[in-house]
Amino acid sequence: MASYPYLQELIKYFEDRYPAPDTELNFSTPFELLIATILSAQSTDRQVNKVTKKLFKKYKNPGDFASLDRKTLEREINSIGLYRNKSKYIIEVSNILIKEYGGKVPGTRKELLKLPGVGRKTANVVLACAFNKKTFPVDTHVFRISNRLGLVSAKRTNEAEKQLMEVIPEEKWVDMHHWLIFHGREVCKARNPACHFCELKPFCNYYKKEND
Repeated sequence: MASYPYLQELIKYFEDRYPAPDTELNFSTPFELLIATILSAQSTDRQVNKVTKKLFKKYKNPGDFASLDRKTLEREINSIGLYRNKSKYIIEVSNILIKEYGGKVPGTRKELLKLPGVGRKTANVVLACAFNKKTFPVDTHVFRISNRLGLVSAKRTNEAEKQLMEVIPEEKWVDMHHWLIFHGREVCKARNPACHFCELKPFCNYYKKEND
């Protein structure tokens, strides 16, 4: 296993700051999480939750969504980016789940990745948060911060995922995914990161580079 010299300090910091990490997407079934995660691409969890609060009251299962025409679903989710493509994907996914999986969300990455609009990050989120499987979803926050901190040295998300799984103990994979997202939203933003009050400065390659 690869090593990171500040791993224990990093874990301790995050455990203290975010003691019960979990996804901020609201859902009550694996299917709802799958839909919410598809919707979350290039959008915020807050906006997705705002939309799904109403959406999931009207449409609760793959059959409900499969029966919709695209224009109807587009109207329901048009406050979310890429809503036209997402409407298409959601209806297609719903039909596939009915025809091939008895209306259930499959619990393997291989099967999830066959679904339209489902990439590796989305599949890993569903596996981790709906099925309690040990995965390491890498979104833009995780990718950015893990590179800045020096946890990884990666140019692609799949490289970052592999390296993170080598550095972070398996029992902390899902927690670290959430921790890095929270840290990215609150402190280590893409533009103008709040380095001046970040407690992770001593570990951060980005801060050291910017302040040499």
